[in-house]
Amino acid sequence: MDVLVVEPFDADVLAWLNARHAVHYAPELAQQPLDFRAALAPVRALVVPPSVALDAVSLRRAPQLKVVARLSVGAENIDLEACARAGIEVVRPASASALAEAEFAVGALLQLLRRVPIISAEGLLVGRELGSATVGVVGLVPAARPLAQLLTAFGSTVLGYDPAVHASDAAWQRAGIPPVGLREMLQSCHALVVLLDFYPRYTGLFSERLFEECQADMVLVSLAYSAVFEARALARAMGNGRVAAAWLDSVEPGLLDPGKPLHHIDTLQVTPRVAATTRESRVRSAWAVARRIDSLLQADAGFRPAPSDAPAGPASGPATA
Repeated sequence: MDVLVVEPFDADVLAWLNARHAVHYAPELAQQPLDFRAALAPVRALVVPPSVALDAVSLRRAPQLKVVARLSVGAENIDLEACARAGIEVVRPASASALAEAEFAVGALLQLLRRVPIISAEGLLVGRELGSATVGVVGLVPAARPLAQLLTAFGSTVLGYDPAVHASDAAWQRAGIPPVGLREMLQSCHALVVLLDFYPRYTGLFSERLFEECQADMVLVSLAYSAVFEARALARAMGNGRVAAAWLDSVEPGLLDPGKPLHHIDTLQVTPRVAATTRESRVRSAWAVARRIDSLLQADAGFRPAPSDAPAGPASGPATA
C-alpha cells in the first residue's frame, strides 16, 4: 500500500491519486485506533484528520512512512519532532484555506460588533461599524493578506504583529499591513483577529498584563489555538469591559468545563474549527496534498511510474502544499 487516507477526501482528487499509487481509503479508521495502527506497516504516505493523534508510538508501526498529510493547516495532534527524527515530511496546505479563514474572521467581527452593543456618549446601547474600526491582525499567516484586503474594502484601518516576523520584513509590505508592537496594537485597536500558527512558546502569550493595555470594549476573534490566551486573564478582561465580546474557533478540550474561568460567559462565542472548512477550501487542500504526496513518492527510490493513461488532474489549483 502506498497511500492510506483516513480523512474524508474529494472523490475526483482521490481518483487522480489512485491512478498513480496504490491508495486505501478508510476514513472509518479515525474511530478505530487499534485498527489504524495495525494498518500502518506498509504505508508510505498517510492522510489523517485532526481527530487522529500521530505520536512516536504510532510512527514505530510505520517503518516505510515518508509523508504525513493534513487537509487543515494545524498540526496539534501530530508529533512533529518524532516525524523529523524519522525523516517523515509533514504536509499541510499553506494557503488553500486562507480566503475561507479571512471571510470567516470578517463575518465574526461583523456579528460581534452588532450583536454585543456598547454604551454611546448619549447613554444608548448601540452597535458599531467595521468600517470605522482599527483592526489588529496577529500572525502573518497566509490568511492575513486576504483579510487585510477585505477589511480595507470595508474602510477599516489595519495593523499587524507577528512575534516571529521583524517589522522590517518585506512580507508586511507584500501583505499590505503596517507592522506595530503588540502593546501598541492593543492600545490602538477596536478589534483584534488572532491568526497565529501555534507553537508551545506562544502558550499564554495574551496575559493579564497585555489585556490591561486594551482599549475598552474591544472585540476579539481568534482562529488560533486557544492556548495562546491565559484563560483567567481573558475571562477577567471580558468581565471588566476591556473585551466586550470574543469568538474562539479553536478551543482546547476542557476549556469551557464547569469551574473553568471561561465557563458560561455569555459574550463568548465558540465554534469547532470551522473557519477553514468550506467546500472550496477542502477541494483546494485536497489537490495541494495529493500533488505533494505524488511528488514525494515519485522522488522516493522505490517508486514505480504510473500508467501513461493516468488522469492528469485539473489544469489549475495549488501545485504544492
